[in-house]
Amino acid sequence: MLAFCKTQFNCMLKTSLKSGIPVSVSLAESLQPESANPIVPDGKKRVFRIACYAVAIAACVSVIAKLLIILIDFVTQLFFYGRFSIAAVSPADNMLGLWVILIPAVGGILVGLMAYYGSGAIRGHGIPEAMEQILTNQSKIKPAITYLKPLSSAITIGTGGPFGAEGPIIATGGALGSTLGQILNITHNERKILLSCGATAGMSAIFGSPVAAIFLAIELLLFEFSPRSIIPVALACITGAAGHHLLFGASPVFAIHGNINPPGNTALLCYSLIGLITGVLSAGVTRAVYYIEDLFSKLPVHWMWWPAIGGLAVGITGYFFPDTLGVGYDNIINVLNSALTLRAVALLFVFKFISWSVALGSGTSGGTLAPLLTIGGAAGFLLGSWVSSAFPSAEISVSLAALAGMSAMFAGASRALLTSIIFALETTGTSAALPALLAACTAAYLVSFFLMENTIMTEKIARRGIKTPDSFEPDLLQELTVNDVAGEQGFVINQDVSVKEAREWIKQHPEDKSNHFIITDGDNAFAGIISSSNLFGMQHDEAVPISSLIRRSPVAVHMSGTLKTALELMIRENVDVLPVISENGDIAGILSHQHIVDAYKTDLTRSQQQKQVISVRRRALRMLVRGQQLITTIKKQKD
Repeated sequence: MLAFCKTQFNCMLKTSLKSGIPVSVSLAESLQPESANPIVPDGKKRVFRIACYAVAIAACVSVIAKLLIILIDFVTQLFFYGRFSIAAVSPADNMLGLWVILIPAVGGILVGLMAYYGSGAIRGHGIPEAMEQILTNQSKIKPAITYLKPLSSAITIGTGGPFGAEGPIIATGGALGSTLGQILNITHNERKILLSCGATAGMSAIFGSPVAAIFLAIELLLFEFSPRSIIPVALACITGAAGHHLLFGASPVFAIHGNINPPGNTALLCYSLIGLITGVLSAGVTRAVYYIEDLFSKLPVHWMWWPAIGGLAVGITGYFFPDTLGVGYDNIINVLNSALTLRAVALLFVFKFISWSVALGSGTSGGTLAPLLTIGGAAGFLLGSWVSSAFPSAEISVSLAALAGMSAMFAGASRALLTSIIFALETTGTSAALPALLAACTAAYLVSFFLMENTIMTEKIARRGIKTPDSFEPDLLQELTVNDVAGEQGFVINQDVSVKEAREWIKQHPEDKSNHFIITDGDNAFAGIISSSNLFGMQHDEAVPISSLIRRSPVAVHMSGTLKTALELMIRENVDVLPVISENGDIAGILSHQHIVDAYKTDLTRSQQQKQVISVRRRALRMLVRGQQLITTIKKQKD
């Protein structure tokens, strides 16, 4: 029987696959008609397609941004001045007296009703809600948000809410991109890209800051950096910036009229200290907002009425300090240009914080960026004024200190470091401020990292059990090739061998038993792969050829391919193992899911391993010995 099996198994080849088994003259040719090659989608065409959608979305969002500003001005004119007009006006100049207290409360009532009967998703400041949909709901946002969010925000801000227009337009643009992504036949990752395109195009359209908007997408929305995502987002942001120049003008939003000179070393140290203090303030501001939100959740009234209660606080604050009402972009410009007295800036810092934190904590529809910029700018102005008077030799600029505080507050509260720096540069047009901004924002980021587990953008969704990615690391699956981890041992069986013959031969040679077996045809071309459990299954007729056990079309992976390609092929074909094909068409090994897991395990172990590569003590001893040898040699030469 053994001799018979050996005769029959002349085509059953057992060997080490280290050098590869020539299965056919050109295995690649034999694999193509059998659909054994991995199907690689034309990714570049899809990127181009998504990029075209991104430009269209950005153009629409730019128009929506302009309409939002017009609507805010209309509501402001109507409620504070009783006029049907869309001319830009500040609610701070109203002459209503005590009646001004009721107007933000009325706006809160309207927003509460819209949230209750329309969609509760309009509550909040936009970015956390977008992040939540990206992380948990495949970037699917209700289409109703595209009109409910701008309408509710216009009512909130137009009736005196202390918010900027950027938060609502970011949420609206994201909802528009998501809605289009739900209509089109695309993947959820592509829908995430369209959502990010709409959101960042909105920011770029409001502020004219395309580069900062790109970094905002990377740091807070995309959680990745790749050509498939950065190309559409960049095009959307450029389109949004073009829309800003066309509809709002080309001048910087927060132009600084005086000259900003590059800081010296002493001044740079002062800006770093301002950043550290602002970082502490950003942590306090974040905790205060969510503390107030927790207090509102304990009120014995329905959440629908919370915005009205918050509106009363806004109205009371606005009565005593009217500059806290509305968008407040003029406040930022005045602070940056030192157009306010020290007392006025101090009052702005206190009352803006009170008004905004209570309003945002009440769950109304608003944003965080403009208020954070106002509070941070005021803090930087106050700190810079003190340093300038106490240490005049430091030669710091109060305007630059205000700008550093403004960007540092946003960097500390959101931990969007690069966004904060570039945003300040783009919106003011002061490139000389870069060293001071880098110092202040990095210092604020450092403090925030150690003082806060979450940020003002992630705390809300973290409380719901949603983990937000906080690091960008290389994908191990794209770093390693199949050849790096594939197993070198395998077993090849001719497809004409019967199930019984294969079982008996393997039983007689237990040292050759494997979890998977490669099957070849009469021409030694790759035909498929079967598992050991399938081969020894009791339901099979032992007389049938082993080729009848092959359940699917043959698939294989090239040894030069990445592990990501191999894993995608395993998932698509629902297989646990793939034969590895060399460049000349030979079978070079076998790749299983366990090999991929082992690669991750090895990488994790290496990354956590602490090892001293250079021993200073050992090197010092070597130098001492060499010195002694050199001295001995010199003495011998003298003797």
